[in-house]
Amino acid sequence: MNSIDPDSLEITKSVLYWSGLFLFLLLELRFSYRQASVPKLNRWLANLPLSIVNGVIYHAIYYSVLVTIMVRAESQQTGLLQIVAIPYWMQIAAGILILDFVIYIWHLLNHVVPFFWRFHRVHHSDMNMDASTANRFHLGELLMSGLLRMAVVYTFGISIFAYILFEMLVNLSIQFHHSSIRVNPALEEKLVLLFVPPSMHRVHHSVKIRERDSNYGVLFSLWDRFLGTLTWGIDQSKIIIGIGSHRKFSELGFLHIWMMPFKRKSR
Repeated sequence: MNSIDPDSLEITKSVLYWSGLFLFLLLELRFSYRQASVPKLNRWLANLPLSIVNGVIYHAIYYSVLVTIMVRAESQQTGLLQIVAIPYWMQIAAGILILDFVIYIWHLLNHVVPFFWRFHRVHHSDMNMDASTANRFHLGELLMSGLLRMAVVYTFGISIFAYILFEMLVNLSIQFHHSSIRVNPALEEKLVLLFVPPSMHRVHHSVKIRERDSNYGVLFSLWDRFLGTLTWGIDQSKIIIGIGSHRKFSELGFLHIWMMPFKRKSR
């Protein structure tokens, strides 16, 4: 599997990312679960440029370092998953599960640790939730999470294929569960047994802190279920999206959210 070209995988990942984003945005226009309370276009003009700027900077800083670590792990058999004698497909599956669990813990810490919340609240400040919300992260949060990912990749010896496959799956997953697509409730009841449907993640974006501080899962819902952070069965029509301290839409433009971590604390 060392013949895998990381650059080709990265290009495929980018194509899937933008294709998935615009597919979900189009579906939202036709099958939205409720009317937007603030102008959708204005939100896109904040969220999408933020994603582009973040993506360029994150890639420039971390991509080559991550690839170097993963190539070395596979060629020199370093890291826990490379040392143990298990089939390659099991390495892939284990790598995906490990990465998803680490992101679950990181997500939880972003709500619990005040310093991390300063950056993560950029994501939660969106007053409506759709696929573009999946792009709404502050660069500071992404750079901190990049350091964590490097440590995990190095420690476990996660392969290039496992890592980029995981990122592809996560990108599509967060676009789906942030989307405002109306999904059949019976289907969501089945999806939530293993994955994160929109109604589950919508609770996480509630202005109510007790609801927001739950449902941290990204790819799988298993961690929330096993660790007691799952909130389910909330009336979707009564959920107000956003955070209580940032309710002025005119103050949630690109430059405002870029500076948000450096302003007063809030919950």
